[in-house]
Amino acid sequence: MECQKVNEVERQNQLPQPEVPNRGTTFLGTCFNGLNALSGVGILSIPYALSQGGWLSLILLFLVAVLCWYTGLLLRRCMDSDPLIRSYPDIGERAFGYKGRTLVSIFMYLELYLVAVEFLILEGDNLDKLFPNTGFKFAGLYIGGKTAFVLLTALVILPTTWLKSLGMLAYVSAGGVMASVLLVGCVLWVGAVDGVGFHENGVLLNGRGLPTTLSLFTFCYCGHAVFPTLCNSMKDRSQFSKVLLICFVTSTITYGSMAVLGYLMYGEYLKSQVTLNLPIRKIGSKIAIYTTLINPLTKYAVITAPIATAIEDTLVFRNSRYLSILIRTVIVISTVVVALTIPFFGYVMAFIGAFLSVTVSIRVFGGYNRYIYFYQTNCKTSLKLKDGAIKLTDNKINNS
Repeated sequence: MECQKVNEVERQNQLPQPEVPNRGTTFLGTCFNGLNALSGVGILSIPYALSQGGWLSLILLFLVAVLCWYTGLLLRRCMDSDPLIRSYPDIGERAFGYKGRTLVSIFMYLELYLVAVEFLILEGDNLDKLFPNTGFKFAGLYIGGKTAFVLLTALVILPTTWLKSLGMLAYVSAGGVMASVLLVGCVLWVGAVDGVGFHENGVLLNGRGLPTTLSLFTFCYCGHAVFPTLCNSMKDRSQFSKVLLICFVTSTITYGSMAVLGYLMYGEYLKSQVTLNLPIRKIGSKIAIYTTLINPLTKYAVITAPIATAIEDTLVFRNSRYLSILIRTVIVISTVVVALTIPFFGYVMAFIGAFLSVTVSIRVFGGYNRYIYFYQTNCKTSLKLKDGAIKLTDNKINNS
């Protein structure tokens, strides 16, 4: 009872959230940003993931979706319990002290960073196959092949990263969501109209391929690092649970549809990206491939926003517009360098899904339980009155 009273008084005395009508991201805009973060390049590999595990592995897709949705709710509960929690690393600090904050930050930002690198690798690979032997001259140097397309993609993406407002980015995200839906529609068109058909039976279960299947399924739902940023950007944070439900249900339907369609069309012959199986001369295939190229352009800014925000918050002139543009430009340049240095799409995706995504998206459950345990244990002893307001200190938590 005393803890409940503390919570009630704390909520009444916590820093007020701005409720200006024209500020913050709308419910629909946050849904678009969330869907754009979840429905990423994983949609290209989801049929391959199903082919590795067999039909019964669809159960794993559903279980991973439910587990990641639930841990997303836990993130929101942590943020609601303490007004000082603004990011994922804040939760790690409350649960495991400063070492926990450092560890969570490393995993989270490395995951986001490598996903951004994945986007550039994907763009370079596909554009180089569509337009071979293409290049341009710059300062007397000839730049061609994949390098040229990675650089051109970065130039196109760069202006979108300068948009700090997630409300503005929602328009870009809406394009990404529509591109994902269009991609599924194109694959359906190729199978039903362009003569490929749905004749493959597949296998019921392939135990040897389940590790690959599970890692790729997990990669598809690795949006947790972005969730705190999306929640804090909303006009009404109380609706974020509804946003999570809509995002996970919609993305699961999209992923499941693409997996079933691709597996019925190509079975065990599926490649790592379903677009590589499509007949190149068919109109549906061409639209699907070009849609694949549009997708990363709409997602890059949303994925890298938490990284840029974290860097800006550590600086004195954090509100400087020019400094923000400089930081985001440096992030883009660095991802270009990494994409050209490590151009292995499949290996990077498997590493993110099997290691980083599991750590960031699922192991938050243990951190949440530890955070709640220490919060309840220290509820009575850590209560202090200062300037007429209730304030909870977490010295014992940080020292644990």
